[in-house]
Amino acid sequence: MKKYQIILTGLLCAANLANAQRLPLDSVLARVANNPALLAYDAKGSAQDAYATGARSLDAPKVSAGQYQVPYQLNPTGGAFMIQAEQMFTNPAKLKAKEDYMKGLSNVTKEDKNYLKNQLIAQARQYYYERVVLEKKLMQLENTQNLLEYMLKDANIRLTYGKEKLPNIYRAKADLFELDNTREQLNNEISQRNIMLNTLMNRAQQTAFTVDTTIVVKDYETVTTDTATLAGSRSDIKGINRNIELQQLNSQMEYSKRKPDFGIQAGHMQNYGGMANQYILMGSVTIPIVPWASKEYKANLKGIRYEVQELQQKKLYILNQAEGQLEGYRTDMSSKKRQLRNYQLNIIPALQNTYKTSLQAYEQNTGDLPSVLDGIKSLQAARMAALDRLQELLTLQVAYEREYEKY
Repeated sequence: MKKYQIILTGLLCAANLANAQRLPLDSVLARVANNPALLAYDAKGSAQDAYATGARSLDAPKVSAGQYQVPYQLNPTGGAFMIQAEQMFTNPAKLKAKEDYMKGLSNVTKEDKNYLKNQLIAQARQYYYERVVLEKKLMQLENTQNLLEYMLKDANIRLTYGKEKLPNIYRAKADLFELDNTREQLNNEISQRNIMLNTLMNRAQQTAFTVDTTIVVKDYETVTTDTATLAGSRSDIKGINRNIELQQLNSQMEYSKRKPDFGIQAGHMQNYGGMANQYILMGSVTIPIVPWASKEYKANLKGIRYEVQELQQKKLYILNQAEGQLEGYRTDMSSKKRQLRNYQLNIIPALQNTYKTSLQAYEQNTGDLPSVLDGIKSLQAARMAALDRLQELLTLQVAYEREYEKY
């Protein structure tokens, strides 16, 4: 009964996969643009651009009305009722500097978004490659299961003729049942990768899809690091450059504070006691260069210069760290490729020969079943280890592309 349940479950999974959408890696990466975290940066940049449109607005005018120089007597014969309006005009250079600074904020946000996008794409690549390797492991598991089922069938036939021992058959069954646990673990890990990928693509987490199991291994270990190219491709470096430009705009905004603002004041006085009506019309100008007023923007300009130096040093640090990381990745990739090649050319063929030799001896009644089972198990372990090396190589490749922002 349990066997039929396993077969039915397998058929249902196969039917679901047959109806599932096939998503190659490029399609997955394109859908990462729908991630809410990236859309949040779009909204933030739009908000900053909207704020910048109001940067050139003036202060609101001031209107006042009331008694002016009126004596306290009940029937005044002096003073007046005055209506007055006042408007300050901010220096146009200040308004332009403020507008340029506010427009520069969205440029920083765009690079912050690109930095996060690179991180999310690297995660998507990693999960996708892990899913592909897990699929390959399932295929290897299927091959091992076929070998074990063949051996178990042959052993049962031999048992009826007294040419096989019952403990050996139980061991073959145990090895076969152990594959069910391994398969369950692999299927669970595949489901986890699907959930992670669907989350990155902003889709329903349980949406089923198939992947393209074709893997392209790049030859990044032969590439030399070009600092100029690295600085031109990394969004965090571009973000620092945008921040430096923003600080320069901030410096211009602070420097514009030394320019004067202008104002105009107009008033009308309706005099009491028959005296002639009067008016007020005055202009005003601020004097920001006086020592007690200029101290603030001078201190701000000095602080901005130090902030620019900090950003420049931070950029050099990031570039230096990235160069070291890339060199380490290239060295590690070379080692992983040599190990993988050793599995493919030496270890796996040797274990295949071991299995074939033990199987031939068993068929000629000069060998035993445990030797064949050991050969199958060793061969499976080597193939799985080779796939582990492949996964490690792909992880390094993803890390390299993340550092260089190759997407």
